[in-house]
Order: sequence, then structure tokens, then C-alpha cells
Amino acid sequence: MAVLKVIEILSNSSESWEDATRNAVKHAAKSVKNIRSVYVKEQSAIVNGEGITEFRVNAKITFEVD
Repeated sequence: MAVLKVIEILSNSSESWEDATRNAVKHAAKSVKNIRSVYVKEQSAIVNGEGITEFRVNAKITFEVD
């Protein structure tokens, strides 16, 4: 039987929400092993004038505990 744990990560990107999600997983993987999935809970963006300058995600990362 596997034991799974969920952590919540906030991440951002100047490119896209998809890139922000990739950044969340990439940075979490530096200290967390056995990542199984990522769930994007919320998305938001920072607007400056007429354009989006920053994409943000609130992601839940699930990993297996040894």
C-alpha cells in the first residue's frame, strides 16, 4: 500500500499558466522525490496596462512517501 502526501505550491511565469505549472513541479522536484501528479487549484494573472505581465498558479503536488 502506498502512502501519498500533498503539498501546495505557489508559482509564477512571465510566459503562461502552463509554464508556471512546470516551474512548480521543477522546483518541488529539487527537494521532493516520487512526484505522482500536479493539480492546478487556482490561476491568476497580473495585468499592467493592456497586457498580462505575470501568470500565477496555486498547485497541489502529490508524491509518494517512502
